[in-house]
Amino acid sequence: MNPGDIITILIMSLMAMVPIVLTSVGAAWSERAGVVSIGYEGVLLMSAFFGAIFAELARNALVGLIGGIIVGLLLGMLHGVLTVYLKGDHVIPGIGINLLAMGVVPFGILAYWGTAGQHQLPHDAIMWHWRTPYGEISPMIIVTVVIAVVTWWVLFKTPLGLRVRACGENPEAADALGINVEKYRFWSTVYGHALAGLGGAYMSVDWLGLVHKTMSGGRGFIALANMVFSGWNPLISLIGGWLFGFFEALATWLAPKHIIPGQFILMLPYIMTLIIVAGIIGKARPPKWDGKPYKRE
Repeated sequence: MNPGDIITILIMSLMAMVPIVLTSVGAAWSERAGVVSIGYEGVLLMSAFFGAIFAELARNALVGLIGGIIVGLLLGMLHGVLTVYLKGDHVIPGIGINLLAMGVVPFGILAYWGTAGQHQLPHDAIMWHWRTPYGEISPMIIVTVVIAVVTWWVLFKTPLGLRVRACGENPEAADALGINVEKYRFWSTVYGHALAGLGGAYMSVDWLGLVHKTMSGGRGFIALANMVFSGWNPLISLIGGWLFGFFEALATWLAPKHIIPGQFILMLPYIMTLIIVAGIIGKARPPKWDGKPYKRE
């Protein structure tokens, strides 16, 4: 492996980290407010699909990214209504979103584009990149870093973030101080899903330039593992997201080399996820009211 290969892998890892970091940051904010969602896999998949449609219709990748955010917003509102206002279980709606995406996207690709399982986007619907001798770099990498840093700053350094964290740690005390727990939990859920929606649209209209019925590839669950790995800290999510992205980039770079069977190489990111999660089991401490519906007495 020469220095050029190392730089190529590093650039690929930055591209691969974007959807994982965005989803992790959104999930961290949502869970800091006390709302759990395991539906980010479905959000990534559906926002990638609809983001691609919006980008093609407008012939503009930016419109596709906005479309992905809107899809995330709507799914976040659905999850928020069910869990925050209707006091439902936090896990089941996420499963429903994942199952909905598994049906909508394969059917939608076939119904809208007339192709089975995959559609390649036209050039004018794909985000522009900076071109280097070692690979292409998306401006979304910078956007992702800025979102992670600003989210961390707001969450831990401002009164708004303090109120959000109070809703996840002790909503009864927050309520007693006049904080509208339901409002903060609902909009935190919407924000978390909106970031995942941006990550999903990024995959189709920026990073990969295509829509595939399984393109989320477990990244929603990897993002949740990264959230736990980071201790529900958006800033540390950048490090964890890059780490997961690095192993995905390494697997992509190794696959054509035929050093070992490609199937084993492509398993590398998921194996590393299992190893990392196994190492932090029992050590991670979520917010005390994470995943528990709050009913005002």
